[in-house]
Amino acid sequence: MELALVVVVVALALSFDYTNGFHDAANAIATSVSTRALTPRAALIMAAIMNFTGALLGTEVAETIATSIVNLEGAPPHSALVVVLCALVGAIVWNLITWWFGLPSSSTHALIGGLVGAGLAGGLGVYGSAIVDKVVLPMIVSPLVGFGLAFLVMVAVLWIFKNAAPSRTNRRFRIAQTASAAAMALGHGLQDAQKTMGVIFMALLTVGWADREDGIPLWVKLSAAAAISLGTYAGGWRIMRTLGRKIIELDPARGFVAESVSAIVLYVNAFALHAPVSTTHTITSAIMGVGATKRLSAVRWGVAKSIAIAWILTIPAAAAVAALTFAILHPFLG
Repeated sequence: MELALVVVVVALALSFDYTNGFHDAANAIATSVSTRALTPRAALIMAAIMNFTGALLGTEVAETIATSIVNLEGAPPHSALVVVLCALVGAIVWNLITWWFGLPSSSTHALIGGLVGAGLAGGLGVYGSAIVDKVVLPMIVSPLVGFGLAFLVMVAVLWIFKNAAPSRTNRRFRIAQTASAAAMALGHGLQDAQKTMGVIFMALLTVGWADREDGIPLWVKLSAAAAISLGTYAGGWRIMRTLGRKIIELDPARGFVAESVSAIVLYVNAFALHAPVSTTHTITSAIMGVGATKRLSAVRWGVAKSIAIAWILTIPAAAAVAALTFAILHPFLG
């Protein structure tokens, strides 16, 4: 029975990774596509490659997910696997709901919400202080930093290029956006693919098929990297329209600044803080930041409000779905 559960958990984790890819593909490329710096197909191919590469650059975020959200120590392997399975169901369901409505919600927080909801429903403890330090604080601070830094950098860019010819400046920033979009996609792989690695690693640790000292097995890294890359290549056109056009009409300079600032925030959190932050929150707030340099009314705050509501609901909604799934499945799976 445990073998079957591990197989199901791995399959669901990779399915979540795939939905994460097409759900969050817009994070990396929406600005480049909307400013016509890249064609949609070229942008997707580039993003898929950079997602795969970024997924293999570290494991710190994965280890945070595996060891700092739900306390599985001492829990029977069977029960722990059911909790992880239900957490993945909660995350996948919320990803699909928000994708359907074109809302750029956070796959990161959907997964964390699923783990917390299933863990509590299963009578397991959660690491409250770690969740506050590694999830809640970054969830609040990262968008604020993204907005503020993007606003300041955009003001500096506008001042530096105030006397430059608009057509030439736009052409140069379109070229520069190829690099900034690649950097953003690399950061997405570095952050989001590692979360799937962490869930699979958690399941393997539970049944004793992996050792914490040895780290995450290579096959886990490669499979997670491949799944998110395939999902990214599949695209996420509903959310791409929201990020690329509905929040604000972007020009190449603003697209470049938003992507560059977002990538920096993702790298700092992954390498320095080991915090699983939301790429969605980061890029969306950066887009709002560069948009606000035109004028505050240039940002479509009604769309921003809908996105903010989805952000607020993500963790509790995914937790509720995971807890409900646990209540339904636990009598059958024991």
